[in-house]
Amino acid sequence: MEDNKKQGIVLQQWCALLSIFALISSSQSFDYSDALSKSLLYFESQRSGRLPYNQRVTWRHHSGLTDGLEQGVDLVGGYYDAGDNVKFGLPMAFTITMLSWGVIEYGREMEDAGEYKHALEAIKWGTDYFIKAHTHPNVLWGEVGDGFTDHYCWQRPEDMTTSRQAYKVDENNPGSDIAGETAAAMAAAAIVFRKTNPHYSGLLLHHAQQLFEFGDKYRGKYDESIEVVKGHYTSWSGYMDELLWAALWLYKATNNEDYLKYALNNAQAFGGTTWAIKEFSWDVKYAGVQIIASMLLKEEKHKQHMHILEQYRSKAEFYICACLDKNNVTNVQRTPGGLLYIRQWNNMQYVSNAAFLLTTYSDYLQATHQNLACDKGRVGPQELLSFAKSQVDYILGSNPTAMSYLVGYGPKYPQRLHHRGASIESYKRNKGFIGCTQGYDSWYRMHRPNPNVLVGALVGGPDGNDGFRDERWNYMQTEACTYNTATLVGVLAKLDRLEGDYLSLNQPLIASS
Repeated sequence: MEDNKKQGIVLQQWCALLSIFALISSSQSFDYSDALSKSLLYFESQRSGRLPYNQRVTWRHHSGLTDGLEQGVDLVGGYYDAGDNVKFGLPMAFTITMLSWGVIEYGREMEDAGEYKHALEAIKWGTDYFIKAHTHPNVLWGEVGDGFTDHYCWQRPEDMTTSRQAYKVDENNPGSDIAGETAAAMAAAAIVFRKTNPHYSGLLLHHAQQLFEFGDKYRGKYDESIEVVKGHYTSWSGYMDELLWAALWLYKATNNEDYLKYALNNAQAFGGTTWAIKEFSWDVKYAGVQIIASMLLKEEKHKQHMHILEQYRSKAEFYICACLDKNNVTNVQRTPGGLLYIRQWNNMQYVSNAAFLLTTYSDYLQATHQNLACDKGRVGPQELLSFAKSQVDYILGSNPTAMSYLVGYGPKYPQRLHHRGASIESYKRNKGFIGCTQGYDSWYRMHRPNPNVLVGALVGGPDGNDGFRDERWNYMQTEACTYNTATLVGVLAKLDRLEGDYLSLNQPLIASS
């Protein structure tokens, strides 16, 4: 009887594998390895601080070298979030969490592609900054620069004359959302560095635990404490999702049952098992929380918590089914070309995030020999992966405009990104100072393509009808953000491995002479 069961499982696995290979062979071919390399290169374009000797994006130079000086702290480093020169802590932390999750799931695939080292460098550039920004157990510096004054100028980061004031959250000015997300980022990164750099991993975990305790003890929204962030990265979803998110990442990093109990005991009160969500982003973490909690069910030791974890799973699968258009009522809208469409401003972030969550959940279903039960029928793991792949392929050029929305990939991609550094002659070519409004006059308004290619940037993307205007002023569509590309990295690594497996199985046999 046991042998028959094992044979059945093996047969299911082979059928699933054949389905995936059929998917790869029948669809348009893309070079996922090249896309992966380019996506990781992008993070070097977004670096703030003193650039290292091995910097590969040579049109960038040192910048923000006095960040934090006015406040008496060293806040040099980190990432600019998008096409401006502000360092926003909440989206930066989400970027690092998702890059780390990608490495946790697909690090071996990245290693095989020769990109593991670059992935770790991208993560560490962020976590090094978070260590600096966490100057006291109950103090986290959450922003450097001011979006309002920054947007008044169009300058390279190397030239910026705008305010570099730093803003913090503390006991009297709480920010549970940014503290929670930064704790999640450092906990996830601690898992990544556990084998290669155990001392650093331990340091990250120490900071993560302190930040979680701070965020939980002194509760409040960070945009009520750092008011200049409103209008740029307002925390619309509040902080409860970030506290659940951080608790689960800390549980994964420590195996400390207290963190799991926190996520279970607060599941209902914090919305983890009550919110049915159809988007996942730097602001709204519920779908990610629900998927991580669901995947705990594969371990025997978590079966004792099945009642609550199954509630998490119900909401996780609502999200997955909404992406697949398999719910009876509430689903994610799609463009005529098949792209998930949430909203007009930077829609691609929701697409890449969905592709990642569907890919990881597909792996979970595959490993546990399960199918997904949606309102409109059962769905196998290969269907989740197939849909995730369709979204990535749309990004890479399989769309009505034949445009790659990953900059630098393929023959046709956006040329006029809404990005200060990319749109102005590089510091390497022109070391002369370019003033605040001079950038607008001489560079912003020119119709020519940007002089510097922001390789690996995933732009905001097309509208609800697959239309795209490649114009610098069109920031809703032509601005790229670090968190757009962050979730794409892991999916590209997975697809590259599947492509490689397919090709290796279809190599013609060569007789030895």
